[in-house]
Amino acid sequence: MANTDQPTETSSSEPQSFLDRLRALLGTFRPHGSLRTDLTEVLDASSAPGEESEFTPAERKMLRNILHLKEVGIGDIMVPRAEIVAVRKDISLGELLKVFVSDAHSRLVVYDDTLDDPVGMVHLRDLIGFLASGITSSPPGAKLDLSSVDLDSTLEEAGLTRRLLYVPPSMPAVDLLVSMQAARTHLALVIDEYGGTDGLVSIEDVVEEIVGEIEDEHDEAAESLLEAQEDGSYLVDARAPLESIVEVLGPGFASEDELEEVDSMGGLAVRLAARVPETGEVITLPGQYQLEVVEADPRRVKKLRIIPPPKSSGTEDTVAAGEA
Repeated sequence: MANTDQPTETSSSEPQSFLDRLRALLGTFRPHGSLRTDLTEVLDASSAPGEESEFTPAERKMLRNILHLKEVGIGDIMVPRAEIVAVRKDISLGELLKVFVSDAHSRLVVYDDTLDDPVGMVHLRDLIGFLASGITSSPPGAKLDLSSVDLDSTLEEAGLTRRLLYVPPSMPAVDLLVSMQAARTHLALVIDEYGGTDGLVSIEDVVEEIVGEIEDEHDEAAESLLEAQEDGSYLVDARAPLESIVEVLGPGFASEDELEEVDSMGGLAVRLAARVPETGEVITLPGQYQLEVVEADPRRVKKLRIIPPPKSSGTEDTVAAGEA
């Protein structure tokens, strides 16, 4: 009589899951001390030229990013203080609605007197729900009447402020992700050693460290970040990502070192000038592009003009001479 207690082997024709393939690959390596080291060796081996890989390029990239996430601090991915969009707790609901529309954010930091006195955050969904609560009692088919909605009442009076996470800039990004899951919140304020506001980080910022840039319906295409001028130059917001500008103008616009060191066009101007440049100042880039500071204040650059390198006429003269 056959022994029915023996486990049935999985058919080799069944597709293997991502985890199954990972376990199988790790089993081919002799442990050297840690699973992290073994997995790194697996990824290095599977990406070697001529080697048949068990992982797709996208899977390898995400696995490497997950392993690297332990080394990424919140200070590396946060939005700096100068770029935080925040509102006072006594802002009227009408003005708050305008801020949501103009800045295209779904969550905003709420503060008392200054940004160093945060009291929480407000979600667009809560605001819409509050405004709609005055019209949901209307009978079906009736014309909506918004006169009962008091847009002059304040955010504090409406009681729409939610609690916010407060974290240090040295906190690893992976720990923040766990904290956000536990607290059921997608936003955290980064506080410096003196208790002041240093920056802001969202759960999307952390996830992008794993899967790459996540663009939504409100993110501008790289081409739309540059406003072409009649003289051949481009106007650009200093907050525009440097990487996106390089995608449009080509790799000659900025070096690999600059792409690693700074994230924004304003950051590039500050790095090259070794200070916050003044309005009207012109900075020459290594690739012969020039940056003219169109608008700036003592703390940061706001708008720049990109001046392409002059077109060389040497080639045209040579061609003309050959034709002659």
